[in-house]
Amino acid sequence: MLKDLLLALASSSILLAGSANAAEPSGTSLVLLTENFPPYNMAKNGKNFARDENIEGIAVDIVRETFKQAGISYNLTLRFPWERIYKLALEKPGYGVFVMARLPEREALFKWVGPIGPDDWVLLAKADSKIQLTDLEQARSYKIGAYKGDAIAQTLEKRGLKPTIVLRDQDNAQKLMDGQIDLWATGDPAGRYLARQVGVSGLKTVLRFNSAQLYLALNTEVPDEVVAKLQAALDQLRQDGVVDQIMARYL
Repeated sequence: MLKDLLLALASSSILLAGSANAAEPSGTSLVLLTENFPPYNMAKNGKNFARDENIEGIAVDIVRETFKQAGISYNLTLRFPWERIYKLALEKPGYGVFVMARLPEREALFKWVGPIGPDDWVLLAKADSKIQLTDLEQARSYKIGAYKGDAIAQTLEKRGLKPTIVLRDQDNAQKLMDGQIDLWATGDPAGRYLARQVGVSGLKTVLRFNSAQLYLALNTEVPDEVVAKLQAALDQLRQDGVVDQIMARYL
């Protein structure tokens, strides 16, 4: 009789555990990676490595509120360079990276939550520059600076413009002022924010050549129900005006 009771208890425990796991897909804890990409993500100390509460920015605050609303746990690390964290999110189950432009060639590589915010693509020049452009093709005769691994740099390379690549996008601001490049291909508002951080202001937009939306990109093995729960949480935050409130704190 005691043996039958123990078997019954064991069976009940297994069933309860199975039910709990089925009912709580959000029990998954995700590893989130980001980079210094002000004003969306940035280390409070300005360095290229930070964890959790030492990271701030528009996207960081939105992602935090999204995970809180969804009831999903995570840990957050800011690392360098972008190519490294992109590769980790691409290859490791349970990993995600933000913010990332959702391009057609990336669509099937990740599962997406967003949009988090806009990222227009622009060509910036010094305030006294005489350069005038109406399309990207006209930029071929100029030296263009871009950021290694970034979607903007990749697009320019595919168009055959051969940009000069740097490891930190803000370095292009000083290169522009020093005359090492004629144009800086970057995001807006990110580029202007970065320029101000290194003491460069008054840059003018010569060409606005693309509008993109930025997302949280998750490894394809993250369960669909987790992705759906995060998306629903973000949609609710946007509807409640929380996303606009966060953006207003930084811009």
